[in-house]
Amino acid sequence: MTHTSIDQRGAWRALTAHADAMRGAHLRDLFAGAPGRQAAYTRHAAGLTLDLSKQRWSDETFGLLLDLAREAGLPEAIRALLEGERVNVSEDRPALHTALRLPAEASLVVEGEDLVPGVHATLDHMATMVERFHAGQWRGATGKAIRNVVNLGVGGSDLGPLMVTHALADYRPDDVHRIEVHFASTMDGSQLADYLARLNPETTLFVLSSKSFTTIDTLSNARTARDWLMSRLGQEEGVDDGLVMRQHFIGVSASPEKMNDWGIAPDHQLEFWEWVGGRYSLWGGIGLPIALVVGMDNFRELLAGAHAMDRHFREAALADNLPVLLALAGIWNVNFLDIRAHSILPYDGRLEYFAAYLEQLEMESNGKSVTHDGREVGYSTCPVLWGQLGPNAQHAFYQLLHQGTQAVECDFIAPLVRYDDVTDEATRDHLMSQHRLTLANCFAQSRVLMLGDDAIDDAGPRPGHKRYRGNQPSSTVLLDRLTPATLGALIALYEHKVFVQATIWEINPFDQWGVELGKKIAGETQRILESRQGLEAMDESTRALIEAVWAAERAAETDSR
Repeated sequence: MTHTSIDQRGAWRALTAHADAMRGAHLRDLFAGAPGRQAAYTRHAAGLTLDLSKQRWSDETFGLLLDLAREAGLPEAIRALLEGERVNVSEDRPALHTALRLPAEASLVVEGEDLVPGVHATLDHMATMVERFHAGQWRGATGKAIRNVVNLGVGGSDLGPLMVTHALADYRPDDVHRIEVHFASTMDGSQLADYLARLNPETTLFVLSSKSFTTIDTLSNARTARDWLMSRLGQEEGVDDGLVMRQHFIGVSASPEKMNDWGIAPDHQLEFWEWVGGRYSLWGGIGLPIALVVGMDNFRELLAGAHAMDRHFREAALADNLPVLLALAGIWNVNFLDIRAHSILPYDGRLEYFAAYLEQLEMESNGKSVTHDGREVGYSTCPVLWGQLGPNAQHAFYQLLHQGTQAVECDFIAPLVRYDDVTDEATRDHLMSQHRLTLANCFAQSRVLMLGDDAIDDAGPRPGHKRYRGNQPSSTVLLDRLTPATLGALIALYEHKVFVQATIWEINPFDQWGVELGKKIAGETQRILESRQGLEAMDESTRALIEAVWAAERAAETDSR
């Protein structure tokens, strides 16, 4: 039977016709014509509030988008994802990151195996490791307690743990041996070199985080770390290479054989399953750095918050489902209003790395142009996504948002309450006033994006260079507080948003063949650079670039003589 592309079906065609009428609508008029609009487009779940009232849509738009979701088979797709069906069709396997946050008493049988016991065995193993560190009992080869842990990973093995450890730094337990966690991901070694210049090898441990344990960026840094440790500790009495490897390295991978071959002790390995994509992996062993910073109890709260959003995603009606609604707002903007840029704007310094995390989550997942069955799509998929802390971005790129020629959808993210637990009253009052100032900026910016000049009481006639057109769509996500649980829910909200959009666009969000191709070509290019053979196979531009490197190396060699 011939498959009818989603953009050729009734709901998509109805939305296309409807968009023609909506393009001329201004948000100020949509609000004026519908008292109670904010309440009508606001939903709550898992400690989060999602306000979609500043999206350029009407009740008719909303109904047509829900029709599109149903026509795309979204309810069935949600069930298939959460029950472990092979939704990653190109790699013929499930995508079961949600299984990593199931409670111990749950059961999820996939292809004859209950996954929950294995997941919790890994969490328990991780808890044992964390307890050793926090008790000061994980000791290096010379007997000194480990104080610094450097996570060596890239992509999801770096961005997720980095983002969460920064966001939850306030939740560091006070009554434990303090572990400082650092992250090195760049393949040029610059981040790692900085740490090695400052850290004591006797009290430093490295976590090698790589699903395949073949990622060149990570293994290159790992070899540098190993050489650094061996050269500095190998001369100590009673210290041999085996002891250094055992006490100074932990591995997290789906390939225990490769970890064994590299020399990582089996009881210092954490399991990573093939059915978890790297950018969805912070919930398991990849989250070890998070647990080292915030403790295992808070790590389990992070999982519980994500699971609460999973349950909401499974159980809530489409019209009340936060991930579904956030995704549909994006679909409306990208595919029907032709808005191809999306900015993530957190108004809390603890969420400094959240935009970078979402850049990978969304663009690596949905940056696709071919459907499940190999057809080129005839419509836009993932928009270009970027962002920064909102207060900083106001002094950087908000000028473009307000008066530029490019339409941009924005997500404003902030906690409602902060600093209420500070014990000193004067300090608390000052900090809470600062937080209110931050929220005032957050709310004001989304208001000006919506209303333009109408947001200014004394607007009057304004010269052209001072005019604000407004009518820029935005969503606001409010956390009750930024806690491990609400952060878990927030991350899961965006994970599921990505899946909903992929379902409607008929693409696979769980593979990344473009990334794999880049790795392959980089390997071939590296061999040519080092062997100086095979240059003729390169294009003219790449040949010239390689020859420039060789010439610079020859000149440097001559200068050093």
